[in-house]
Amino acid sequence: MTAPTPEDIAAVSAQLGRPARGIKSIAHRCDCGLPDVVETEPRLPDGTPFPTLFYVTCPRLSSVIGTQEASGLMREMTERLTEDAELAATYEAAHKSYLARREAIGHVPEIDGISAGGMPTRVKCLHVLVGHSLAEGPGVNPLGDESLAALPAWGRRGPCVSVSDDE
Repeated sequence: MTAPTPEDIAAVSAQLGRPARGIKSIAHRCDCGLPDVVETEPRLPDGTPFPTLFYVTCPRLSSVIGTQEASGLMREMTERLTEDAELAATYEAAHKSYLARREAIGHVPEIDGISAGGMPTRVKCLHVLVGHSLAEGPGVNPLGDESLAALPAWGRRGPCVSVSDDE
């Protein structure tokens, strides 16, 4: 993970269609070179608690993950968590890893013990799980890894946004 540059902040703002907030670092870069996942502060600059540690910013990546969500994959994954003890234990470990990393950045009592994406007992948001997998690498979040492996190459067409030098 790297500290965001002014160009990164401009790119993320363009990707989101609003000013970027609370970015601690660039957690992952797309093949095109732009950020596609950011690591956020657990409390936004306006004081709002923000439990989503790894936030997907690339609209193309967000779109292909949304297609997976619409397919019913989250329901299937949640069912598997109730049937597969090993998967459930690994997903619980992903939850604990997520919490520990966020806590290392800063303690926010309002979100203490709450990760994101439905962890540790269900799958509520594949965006969070894929963001976690991209940021931390393979082997940390099994369901994020699984979702990521099934995604098309979202960056193959080049940058999703254009950021000029004068922005």
